[in-house]
Amino acid sequence: MKSKTTPKDKLFQAAARLFYQHGYRAVGVDTIASESGIGKMTLYRHYPSKDDLIVAYLNDSHQVFWDQFEQITQAAPTAREELLAFFQALQDYVLSPDCYGCPFINTAAEFPERGYAGHQAAAEHKRSVLARFRRLAEEAGARQPEALANALFLLMDGAYVSARMFGASKRSPAVSLADTARQLIDASC
Repeated sequence: MKSKTTPKDKLFQAAARLFYQHGYRAVGVDTIASESGIGKMTLYRHYPSKDDLIVAYLNDSHQVFWDQFEQITQAAPTAREELLAFFQALQDYVLSPDCYGCPFINTAAEFPERGYAGHQAAAEHKRSVLARFRRLAEEAGARQPEALANALFLLMDGAYVSARMFGASKRSPAVSLADTARQLIDASC
């Protein structure tokens, strides 16, 4: 049996797509309401402010990231292979036309105020990724797990920024992402 898409779902899906493709500040509630086919009154009933909708999108993006991470790495027999699988999948994604960068980086860029709820949600996500990289670096036998985790984190975020800057171009620096990650891991372990 097919589940019915609720007005809240339609609003959220339209907002998520628009935020990711065009940015948070560039997308107004009128556009979200129009794109979703749902009225502004209904939007405000479900999300009292645009900021609430942004935070909901970031929380969903956090969950999606970790679900995909687990799916990508589930068959990897070692921590080293988990990292390599993640970076290969990330390379494929950032070189695809579906990638518009990282929603968390985009949030921090548009809302640099550290007290802003969206900035805090973005920072919390990034801390969780850094912690996972550190754990995997330790399990992989890195001599300096924190240094490797930091390098991999910067490599990941650089790939996301590259995707936003260059799109799916084969001239993007991200074309060597997986190989660069492998070199970092091999040199550290």
